[in-house]
Amino acid sequence: IRFKTCVKVESACASGSAAILQAINAIESGRVKFALVIGAEKMTSLNTKGVTEVLAKGSYWPQEGQMGMTFPGLFAEYAKGYQAHFGFSNEQLRQMFAKVSSKNHKNALLNPLARMPLDISYEDILNMPDSKNPIIADPLRLFDCSLITDGAAAVVMTNIENARSIKHEIVEIAALESACDYLSLSKRPNYEFTAGKVAIKRAYEKAKITLNDIDFAEVHDCFTIAEILAYEALGITPDGEGYKALEEGIVYKDGKIPINLSGGLKAKGHPVGATGVSMAVIATRQLTGKALGFQLNNPKIGLTFNIGGSAASNFATVFKRIS
Repeated sequence: IRFKTCVKVESACASGSAAILQAINAIESGRVKFALVIGAEKMTSLNTKGVTEVLAKGSYWPQEGQMGMTFPGLFAEYAKGYQAHFGFSNEQLRQMFAKVSSKNHKNALLNPLARMPLDISYEDILNMPDSKNPIIADPLRLFDCSLITDGAAAVVMTNIENARSIKHEIVEIAALESACDYLSLSKRPNYEFTAGKVAIKRAYEKAKITLNDIDFAEVHDCFTIAEILAYEALGITPDGEGYKALEEGIVYKDGKIPINLSGGLKAKGHPVGATGVSMAVIATRQLTGKALGFQLNNPKIGLTFNIGGSAASNFATVFKRIS
Protein backbone atom coordinates (compact mmCIF):
# COMPACT_ATOMS: atom_id res chain seq x y z
CA ILE A 1 0.00 0.00 0.00
CA ARG A 2 3.02 2.29 -0.36
CA PHE A 3 2.10 5.59 -2.03
CA LYS A 4 -1.61 5.00 -1.58
CA THR A 5 -3.72 7.71 -0.01
CA CYS A 6 -4.24 7.05 3.70
CA VAL A 7 -6.54 9.04 5.97
CA LYS A 8 -6.92 8.80 9.75
CA VAL A 9 -10.43 9.29 11.12
CA GLU A 10 -11.25 10.25 14.72
CA SER A 11 -14.66 9.92 16.35
CA ALA A 12 -13.80 8.23 19.65
CA CYS A 13 -15.65 4.89 19.96
CA ALA A 14 -17.40 5.50 16.62
CA SER A 15 -14.18 6.06 14.66
CA GLY A 16 -14.67 2.81 12.71
CA SER A 17 -18.11 3.78 11.46
CA ALA A 18 -16.87 7.28 10.63
CA ALA A 19 -14.05 5.73 8.57
CA ILE A 20 -16.51 3.53 6.67
CA LEU A 21 -18.56 6.63 5.88
CA GLN A 22 -15.46 8.32 4.45
CA ALA A 23 -14.80 5.27 2.30
CA ILE A 24 -18.36 5.38 1.00
CA ASN A 25 -17.94 9.05 0.11
CA ALA A 26 -14.67 8.35 -1.73
CA ILE A 27 -16.18 5.46 -3.70
CA GLU A 28 -19.42 7.23 -4.56
CA SER A 29 -17.53 10.33 -5.72
CA GLY A 30 -15.56 8.18 -8.16
CA ARG A 31 -12.26 9.19 -6.60
CA VAL A 32 -11.41 5.61 -5.62
CA LYS A 33 -12.48 2.19 -6.87
CA PHE A 34 -11.65 0.10 -3.81
CA ALA A 35 -11.15 1.18 -0.21
CA LEU A 36 -9.61 -0.70 2.70
CA VAL A 37 -10.98 0.38 6.08
CA ILE A 38 -9.00 -0.73 9.13
CA GLY A 39 -9.87 -0.25 12.78
CA ALA A 40 -7.29 -1.10 15.42
CA GLU A 41 -6.73 -0.46 19.10
CA LYS A 42 -4.06 -1.44 21.62
CA MET A 43 -5.43 -0.78 25.09
CA THR A 44 -3.73 -3.29 27.39
CA SER A 45 -0.34 -1.56 27.33
CA LEU A 46 -1.78 0.81 29.96
CA ASN A 47 -3.18 -0.06 33.36
CA THR A 48 -6.85 0.59 34.12
CA LYS A 49 -6.16 4.09 35.45
CA GLY A 50 -4.22 4.97 32.31
CA VAL A 51 -6.91 3.64 29.99
CA THR A 52 -9.58 5.51 31.96
CA GLU A 53 -7.67 8.78 31.61
CA VAL A 54 -7.10 8.36 27.85
CA LEU A 55 -10.74 7.45 27.21
CA ALA A 56 -11.87 10.50 29.17
CA LYS A 57 -10.33 12.64 26.41
CA GLY A 58 -13.38 11.59 24.37
CA SER A 59 -15.63 13.49 26.75
CA TYR A 60 -16.17 17.25 26.89
CA TRP A 61 -12.82 17.72 28.56
CA PRO A 62 -13.21 21.15 30.25
CA GLN A 63 -16.40 20.18 32.09
CA GLU A 64 -16.16 16.38 32.21
CA GLY A 65 -12.82 14.58 31.84
CA GLN A 66 -10.71 17.38 33.31
CA MET A 67 -13.03 17.53 36.31
CA GLY A 68 -12.59 13.82 37.02
CA MET A 69 -15.58 12.46 35.12
CA THR A 70 -14.92 9.03 33.59
CA PHE A 71 -16.92 7.15 30.98
CA PRO A 72 -18.38 4.82 33.61
CA GLY A 73 -19.36 8.04 35.37
CA LEU A 74 -20.98 9.51 32.26
CA PHE A 75 -23.02 6.40 31.57
CA ALA A 76 -23.92 6.22 35.25
CA GLU A 77 -25.51 9.62 34.62
CA TYR A 78 -27.57 7.99 31.87
CA ALA A 79 -28.56 5.21 34.27
CA LYS A 80 -29.57 7.68 36.98
CA GLY A 81 -31.37 9.91 34.50
CA TYR A 82 -33.24 6.95 33.04
CA GLN A 83 -34.20 5.71 36.49
CA ALA A 84 -35.46 9.12 37.59
CA HIS A 85 -37.29 9.95 34.36
CA PHE A 86 -39.19 6.66 34.16
CA GLY A 87 -39.50 5.92 37.88
CA PHE A 88 -37.62 2.64 38.24
CA SER A 89 -36.56 1.26 41.60
CA ASN A 90 -32.96 0.27 42.27
CA GLU A 91 -33.98 -3.39 42.10
CA GLN A 92 -35.72 -2.98 38.74
CA LEU A 93 -32.71 -1.19 37.30
CA ARG A 94 -30.27 -3.83 38.52
CA GLN A 95 -32.39 -6.65 37.14
CA MET A 96 -32.67 -5.22 33.62
CA PHE A 97 -28.93 -4.50 33.53
CA ALA A 98 -28.11 -8.02 34.75
CA LYS A 99 -30.29 -9.50 32.01
CA VAL A 100 -28.40 -7.55 29.34
CA SER A 101 -25.08 -8.69 30.77
CA SER A 102 -26.10 -12.34 31.07
CA LYS A 103 -27.49 -12.43 27.51
CA ASN A 104 -24.34 -11.04 25.98
CA HIS A 105 -21.95 -13.23 27.99
CA LYS A 106 -23.96 -16.29 26.90
CA ASN A 107 -23.99 -15.16 23.26
CA ALA A 108 -20.21 -14.86 23.45
CA LEU A 109 -19.92 -18.58 24.16
CA LEU A 110 -20.32 -19.19 20.42
CA ASN A 111 -17.83 -16.51 19.33
CA PRO A 112 -14.26 -17.85 19.19
CA LEU A 113 -12.88 -14.29 19.27
CA ALA A 114 -14.90 -13.13 22.27
CA ARG A 115 -12.97 -11.93 25.29
CA MET A 116 -15.31 -13.12 28.05
CA PRO A 117 -17.70 -15.94 27.15
CA LEU A 118 -19.59 -17.00 30.26
CA ASP A 119 -22.52 -19.30 30.94
CA ILE A 120 -23.97 -17.04 33.58
CA SER A 121 -27.59 -16.25 34.47
CA TYR A 122 -28.85 -12.83 35.46
CA GLU A 123 -29.65 -14.28 38.88
CA ASP A 124 -26.00 -15.30 39.21
CA ILE A 125 -24.99 -11.71 38.55
CA LEU A 126 -27.55 -10.28 40.96
CA ASN A 127 -26.42 -12.69 43.71
CA MET A 128 -22.72 -11.92 43.38
CA PRO A 129 -21.11 -10.41 46.47
CA ASP A 130 -19.85 -6.86 46.12
CA SER A 131 -16.29 -8.16 46.08
CA LYS A 132 -17.03 -9.98 42.81
CA ASN A 133 -19.25 -7.30 41.27
CA PRO A 134 -18.26 -3.99 42.83
CA ILE A 135 -19.79 -0.63 42.06
CA ILE A 136 -17.68 1.19 39.44
CA ALA A 137 -19.83 4.31 39.15
CA ASP A 138 -23.11 4.09 41.01
CA PRO A 139 -25.42 2.48 39.92
CA LEU A 140 -23.15 0.72 37.38
CA ARG A 141 -21.22 -2.31 38.61
CA LEU A 142 -18.35 -4.29 37.13
CA PHE A 143 -20.69 -6.57 35.17
CA ASP A 144 -22.33 -3.51 33.61
CA CYS A 145 -19.10 -2.41 31.93
CA SER A 146 -17.44 -3.45 28.66
CA LEU A 147 -13.90 -4.76 28.58
CA ILE A 148 -10.53 -3.14 28.03
CA THR A 149 -9.51 -4.95 24.86
CA ASP A 150 -6.92 -5.12 22.10
CA GLY A 151 -8.37 -5.78 18.69
CA ALA A 152 -8.50 -5.05 14.98
CA ALA A 153 -10.94 -5.42 12.11
CA ALA A 154 -10.89 -4.61 8.40
CA VAL A 155 -13.28 -4.42 5.47
CA VAL A 156 -12.73 -4.02 1.73
CA MET A 157 -15.30 -1.81 0.05
CA THR A 158 -16.27 -1.03 -3.53
CA ASN A 159 -19.45 -0.37 -5.49
CA ILE A 160 -21.86 -3.17 -6.32
CA GLU A 161 -20.88 -3.31 -9.99
CA ASN A 162 -17.22 -3.87 -9.13
CA ALA A 163 -18.13 -6.44 -6.49
CA ARG A 164 -20.20 -8.41 -8.98
CA SER A 165 -17.37 -8.36 -11.51
CA ILE A 166 -15.11 -10.28 -9.14
CA LYS A 167 -17.91 -12.75 -8.34
CA HIS A 168 -17.71 -12.30 -4.60
CA GLU A 169 -20.43 -12.61 -1.98
CA ILE A 170 -21.93 -9.14 -1.77
CA VAL A 171 -23.35 -7.34 1.22
CA GLU A 172 -24.64 -3.89 0.43
CA ILE A 173 -24.48 -0.97 2.83
CA ALA A 174 -28.00 0.20 2.10
CA ALA A 175 -27.68 3.15 4.46
CA LEU A 176 -25.09 4.70 6.75
CA GLU A 177 -26.50 7.71 8.54
CA SER A 178 -24.95 9.78 11.29
CA ALA A 179 -26.21 12.39 13.72
CA CYS A 180 -24.14 14.40 16.17
CA ASP A 181 -25.24 16.04 19.39
CA TYR A 182 -23.71 18.40 21.92
CA LEU A 183 -20.42 17.02 23.21
CA SER A 184 -21.33 17.81 26.81
CA LEU A 185 -23.85 15.39 28.31
CA SER A 186 -25.14 18.21 30.54
CA LYS A 187 -26.70 19.86 27.47
CA ARG A 188 -28.63 16.72 26.44
CA PRO A 189 -31.37 14.52 27.93
CA ASN A 190 -29.66 11.85 30.05
CA TYR A 191 -32.45 9.29 29.66
CA GLU A 192 -32.27 8.62 25.91
CA PHE A 193 -29.95 8.62 22.89
CA THR A 194 -31.59 11.63 21.28
CA ALA A 195 -29.28 11.93 18.27
CA GLY A 196 -29.12 8.15 18.02
CA LYS A 197 -32.85 8.09 17.36
CA VAL A 198 -32.34 10.63 14.57
CA ALA A 199 -29.54 8.58 12.95
CA ILE A 200 -31.58 5.36 13.12
CA LYS A 201 -34.70 7.03 11.68
CA ARG A 202 -32.62 8.40 8.80
CA ALA A 203 -31.10 4.96 8.17
CA TYR A 204 -34.53 3.30 8.05
CA GLU A 205 -35.72 5.92 5.58
CA LYS A 206 -32.61 5.78 3.40
CA ALA A 207 -32.69 1.96 3.22
CA LYS A 208 -36.49 2.01 2.74
CA ILE A 209 -37.06 -0.42 5.61
CA THR A 210 -38.77 -0.51 8.97
CA LEU A 211 -37.79 -2.17 12.21
CA ASN A 212 -39.83 -5.22 11.17
CA ASP A 213 -37.47 -5.85 8.23
CA ILE A 214 -34.39 -6.25 10.44
CA ASP A 215 -33.20 -9.78 11.20
CA PHE A 216 -30.57 -8.80 13.79
CA ALA A 217 -28.63 -5.85 15.18
CA GLU A 218 -25.27 -5.18 16.77
CA VAL A 219 -25.54 -2.21 19.11
CA HIS A 220 -23.10 -0.24 21.20
CA ASP A 221 -23.36 -1.82 24.65
CA CYS A 222 -20.32 -0.15 26.19
CA PHE A 223 -22.38 -0.24 29.38
CA THR A 224 -25.59 -2.19 30.01
CA ILE A 225 -27.66 1.00 30.18
CA ALA A 226 -26.49 1.78 26.63
CA GLU A 227 -28.07 -1.42 25.29
CA ILE A 228 -31.37 -0.60 26.98
CA LEU A 229 -31.30 2.87 25.42
CA ALA A 230 -30.43 1.31 22.05
CA TYR A 231 -33.56 -0.88 22.19
CA GLU A 232 -35.63 2.25 22.54
CA ALA A 233 -33.68 4.19 19.90
CA LEU A 234 -34.28 1.33 17.44
CA GLY A 235 -37.98 1.39 18.25
CA ILE A 236 -38.10 -2.16 19.63
CA THR A 237 -40.03 -0.80 22.61
CA PRO A 238 -41.50 2.57 23.54
CA ASP A 239 -39.35 4.87 25.66
CA GLY A 240 -39.01 3.66 29.22
CA GLU A 241 -39.95 0.09 28.30
CA GLY A 242 -36.61 -1.30 27.10
CA TYR A 243 -36.79 -3.95 29.81
CA LYS A 244 -39.75 -5.51 27.97
CA ALA A 245 -37.44 -6.45 25.08
CA LEU A 246 -35.71 -8.75 27.56
CA GLU A 247 -38.79 -9.92 29.45
CA GLU A 248 -40.54 -10.85 26.19
CA GLY A 249 -37.46 -12.50 24.67
CA ILE A 250 -37.39 -10.19 21.63
CA VAL A 251 -33.64 -9.54 21.75
CA TYR A 252 -32.39 -13.05 22.53
CA LYS A 253 -30.82 -15.22 19.86
CA ASP A 254 -34.12 -17.01 19.18
CA GLY A 255 -36.15 -13.80 19.43
CA LYS A 256 -37.68 -11.56 16.78
CA ILE A 257 -34.72 -9.13 16.69
CA PRO A 258 -31.59 -10.72 18.19
CA ILE A 259 -29.24 -8.12 19.61
CA ASN A 260 -25.47 -8.59 19.92
CA LEU A 261 -25.23 -12.20 18.84
CA SER A 262 -21.43 -11.75 18.90
CA GLY A 263 -21.50 -11.06 22.63
CA GLY A 264 -21.39 -7.33 22.03
CA LEU A 265 -18.89 -4.95 23.54
CA LYS A 266 -19.87 -6.30 26.94
CA ALA A 267 -18.47 -9.78 26.30
CA LYS A 268 -16.73 -9.69 22.91
CA GLY A 269 -14.71 -6.67 24.01
CA HIS A 270 -14.49 -3.01 23.09
CA PRO A 271 -11.21 -2.16 21.32
CA VAL A 272 -12.35 1.42 20.82
CA GLY A 273 -10.91 2.30 17.40
CA ALA A 274 -11.80 -1.12 15.99
CA THR A 275 -15.35 -1.39 17.30
CA GLY A 276 -17.22 0.28 14.42
CA VAL A 277 -15.35 -1.73 11.80
CA SER A 278 -15.81 -4.95 13.78
CA MET A 279 -19.56 -4.34 13.85
CA ALA A 280 -19.51 -4.14 10.03
CA VAL A 281 -17.50 -7.38 9.86
CA ILE A 282 -19.88 -9.11 12.26
CA ALA A 283 -22.95 -7.99 10.28
CA THR A 284 -21.38 -9.02 6.95
CA ARG A 285 -20.34 -12.43 8.21
CA GLN A 286 -23.79 -13.04 9.69
CA LEU A 287 -25.41 -12.21 6.35
CA THR A 288 -23.03 -14.47 4.40
CA GLY A 289 -23.47 -17.47 6.69
CA LYS A 290 -20.07 -17.13 8.39
CA ALA A 291 -21.14 -15.67 11.70
CA LEU A 292 -18.78 -14.86 14.54
CA GLY A 293 -21.21 -16.25 17.06
CA PHE A 294 -24.67 -17.72 16.64
CA GLN A 295 -25.65 -18.14 12.97
CA LEU A 296 -29.21 -17.18 12.12
CA ASN A 297 -31.20 -19.06 9.51
CA ASN A 298 -31.07 -17.08 6.24
CA PRO A 299 -30.80 -13.49 7.54
CA LYS A 300 -31.21 -10.81 4.88
CA ILE A 301 -30.97 -7.45 6.67
CA GLY A 302 -28.91 -6.39 9.67
CA LEU A 303 -28.29 -3.10 11.45
CA THR A 304 -25.41 -1.73 13.49
CA PHE A 305 -25.61 1.18 15.91
CA ASN A 306 -22.28 2.66 16.97
CA ILE A 307 -21.79 5.69 19.22
CA GLY A 308 -18.82 7.89 20.03
CA GLY A 309 -18.21 9.54 23.39
CA SER A 310 -21.33 9.69 25.53
CA ALA A 311 -23.41 9.38 22.32
CA ALA A 312 -22.24 12.72 20.98
CA SER A 313 -21.68 10.99 17.63
CA ASN A 314 -24.08 8.33 16.42
CA PHE A 315 -23.90 6.05 13.37
CA ALA A 316 -26.64 3.71 12.16
CA THR A 317 -25.82 1.34 9.30
CA VAL A 318 -28.14 -0.99 7.40
CA PHE A 319 -26.62 -4.04 5.70
CA LYS A 320 -28.46 -6.07 3.04
CA ARG A 321 -27.43 -9.38 1.51
CA ILE A 322 -27.87 -9.15 -2.25
CA SER A 323 -26.09 -12.31 -3.43
